[in-house]
Amino acid sequence: MKRVVLIVLDGCGIGAMPDASRYGDAGADTLGHVLQSQKPSLPNMSSMGLGNIRGWKAYGDDEPIGCFGKMAEQSPGKDTTTGHWELACLPIEKPFPTYPNGFPPEIIEAFETETGMKILGNKAASGTAIIDELGREHLRTGNPIVYTSADSVFQIAAHESVIPVLTLWDICRTARRILTGEHAVGRVIARPFVGEPGSFVRTDNRRDFSVEPFGDTMLDVIKNAGYDTIGVGKIEDIFNHRGLTRSDHCAGNDACITSTVEYLKKQNWSGLLFVNLVDTDSKYGHRNDPSGYSAALELFDRRLPEIIRHLDEDDLLIITADHGCDPTYPTTDHTREYVPLLVWSLGIREGVDLGTRAAFSDVGKTGLEALKVNNDLPGTSFWKQIRL
Repeated sequence: MKRVVLIVLDGCGIGAMPDASRYGDAGADTLGHVLQSQKPSLPNMSSMGLGNIRGWKAYGDDEPIGCFGKMAEQSPGKDTTTGHWELACLPIEKPFPTYPNGFPPEIIEAFETETGMKILGNKAASGTAIIDELGREHLRTGNPIVYTSADSVFQIAAHESVIPVLTLWDICRTARRILTGEHAVGRVIARPFVGEPGSFVRTDNRRDFSVEPFGDTMLDVIKNAGYDTIGVGKIEDIFNHRGLTRSDHCAGNDACITSTVEYLKKQNWSGLLFVNLVDTDSKYGHRNDPSGYSAALELFDRRLPEIIRHLDEDDLLIITADHGCDPTYPTTDHTREYVPLLVWSLGIREGVDLGTRAAFSDVGKTGLEALKVNNDLPGTSFWKQIRL
């Protein structure tokens, strides 16, 4: 293979993992609940074998053109960083720290000293709810809103007219420098918003500042082998810009799909194209909006033929997810779920059932073997199962 295209439908889990109750997620089923309640039209993913994973006849095919399965997460946790790192063959053994009761005084004091700003909030909350709650006070005082969630995140919200976006990003870099050691959260996230009290809206100027990967990922290995490694969407943030030769930090699924197609049209690169489609998670999963989630799936499915049309016989397409984010679940947090696995290429077998994989790392390991890149990263490749 010359090129591997890995697309992550952010937060698109496919059913609770056996240990989901430990995370408070028993019964979560992101894709199952959306398909059941919204009945989206997904003919292209269905033809690849989406429904065959779980026996959903309405979304399956008697003769699927793709290979299909699902994957369990080996790492503890259910956040974006953990999921993407494991997809890239870097599972973690110890979960990133979380702060259900807010951040300890030593963190907040250091943050306020370094930035010269007092903070509002410091609690676990929904991102839209907390700006509704504290946005007016933020406008009055100019103090940033700091909050977290069930994930390992330190989030800073600010109105763009009060704290300009570039300043907010710089404040986040300060927080990232502070949050090390036992407090090394997975991500510091800038959450800018605009509007008036009662009608605040978060903007696309979000930025994630991830912790540095603890070891080599498939990005490092592929890049060091002389191939291209291209990130689309927030991939560069998740890996702290490491291991990438090029990146397009576009916002929104439609823009990210367009960027993917544009890269595929170009024949001047070989290696990995790593794409994150975040809307299913950020806009609809976290906001308990199954209708919007369904529409985002339909958008991707409608545009999937554009991607496939620009794949050659030596290109491999893998579609998966990084965790769940069930929009029908009582919380607004990520959910501990299996993730779907769909694989397609003109140069592989059709209809191979890949079963339940033991780790997300199997994706990265397969991509590495397809590209013929020697490595000692963890994971079990399924390349030999699908190659012609």
